[in-house]
Amino acid sequence: MFLSSASFFALAALCGLLAWSGPAAQAAEVKLGAELGHSVIARKGGDKVYLRLSLKTLAGAKRSDRAPINVAVVIDRSGSMSGERLAAAKKGAHAALDRLGSDDIVSLVSYNHEVDVPYPAAKVGSARDRIEGAIDDLYAAGTTALYAGVKEGGEQVKAFRSDMQVNRVVLLSDGLANVGPSSPSDLAELGRGLAAKGISVSTIGLGLEYNEDLMQRLAASSDGNHVFVERPSDLAEIFDREFGDALSIAAQDIIIQIECKAGFTAKRVLGREAEISGGRVKLTLNQLPADTERYVVVELEVPAGGLSGSEGEVASIDVGYLDLDSGSRAEGKAGVSARFSDDAKEAEGSVNKGVMSQVTEQIATENSEKAVELRDKGDITGARRVLEDNAAYLNRQKGSLGMGYAAAPPASISTLDKLEEKSREAAENLEGESWDRTRKTMRRDQHKSKVQQAY
Repeated sequence: MFLSSASFFALAALCGLLAWSGPAAQAAEVKLGAELGHSVIARKGGDKVYLRLSLKTLAGAKRSDRAPINVAVVIDRSGSMSGERLAAAKKGAHAALDRLGSDDIVSLVSYNHEVDVPYPAAKVGSARDRIEGAIDDLYAAGTTALYAGVKEGGEQVKAFRSDMQVNRVVLLSDGLANVGPSSPSDLAELGRGLAAKGISVSTIGLGLEYNEDLMQRLAASSDGNHVFVERPSDLAEIFDREFGDALSIAAQDIIIQIECKAGFTAKRVLGREAEISGGRVKLTLNQLPADTERYVVVELEVPAGGLSGSEGEVASIDVGYLDLDSGSRAEGKAGVSARFSDDAKEAEGSVNKGVMSQVTEQIATENSEKAVELRDKGDITGARRVLEDNAAYLNRQKGSLGMGYAAAPPASISTLDKLEEKSREAAENLEGESWDRTRKTMRRDQHKSKVQQAY
C-alpha cells in the first residue's frame, strides 16, 4: 500500500509510508514503503525483526523526453573471442546502437593485452555509420587486460558525465583477466570508484571460462547488472535488454538513511553493501528504472533489556534521489512503528507475509552463497546438504506465506518456487563438468535476487 497525501497521518504509524517534499510538478514520482516483518514485537527483547523498504519509480503519463544515456561499450577481443563469439558480440553492439538516439553519447572500447578506443565518447548524432564501422573492424587476438578495459570505459564515460544522464559501462568478456589487476577485490574497488561518480557497470559473462566472482562483484559494487550467457547466439537479446534497462532509468543517486529508535540496532542489510554504525544505516542505489520496484531488507535487533510501553517508533527513514524527468532532487521522511506485547504467540502470529516472502528470498540467496563457498573448499557433501536444506526451507516458507489471511502476492510465491527448483537442481550438479555451468548460474541468480535485476 502506498501513501496518498490525504491519508498520511492516518497511515504513517501503521506502514511508515513516505510523503515526498520535492517539486510540486514532478514528471516522475518515487514512492517509498516501509514495513516490518511483524507488526507486533515481543517486549522481552533479544529477538530480531526485519524492516523492508520498497521504492517504486512511477514515470509520468508521458515520458517521451527520457534522459539521454552516456554509455561505454567495452568488448573483450582476446584470442578466445575469435569466430562465433566476436561475431555475436558485434551483432549485439549493433542492436544496442539501434536503440540510441542522436543525443545519446556512446564510446567503443576494446581490449586484449592492450586497450584500444576505436570510437571515443561522442554524441551519436549523424555518426552512426562511423560507429558501426568501428564495431565491424574489431578482431580477436592476444590475452585479457580486463581491468584496464573497464577503467578506460569509465574514463570515456567520465569525459561527458552529467547528473542528468544515465552513465553506464557495459562490459562483455569470455575469459579470465590475466593482464594487470585480476582479483575480484581489485575489480570491486574499481566498481566502487565508478559508482562514486554515478557510473554503473553491467557485466556480461560469455561461455564457461570467465571469472564469475570478478564479474559479479564488479557489477554489485557499482549497482549494475550481471548476466551469464552460455550461447553466443543469445548476446543480441542480452544487449537489447541491457540497453532497454538503461533507457528506462527515471531516478538515480538514491541515498537512504535509517535511524533506529527505542533501542533497536541495525545488524545488517541483506544482499547489499551498507554503512552501519549502531542504530544508523546508510546505503545508496545508483539507479531506478521507471515503473519498477526495488526493495531493501534490514535486520534489526530488539534491545536485549526489552521494550517499554505498548507501542513505539522502530525506525525513521530519510530518502533523497535525483528525478531525471524533472531535473530536481526530491527528499522525504518516513517512520515505521510497531506494537509491543508480552505475548510471544501474538508477536509470532502478526507476520506480514508479503514482507517475509522477500526476507525469505534474501536468506535463501545467502544459503546459496554458503553452498558455493563449501563447494569451492571441496566439501561437495556439505554443499549439497546446504542446498537441499535450502530447498526444504523455501518449500516450508512458500506454503506458510502463500496461504491464509493476507497471503503474500502470487508473484512473490512464484519467486520462492523458482528458487526452490533451482536449489534442488544445483544440488544435483555439483560435480564434474556440470559444476562450471552450475556455479555461473548460481552467481547470476544470487546477483539477480540481491539487486532485483529486471532481466
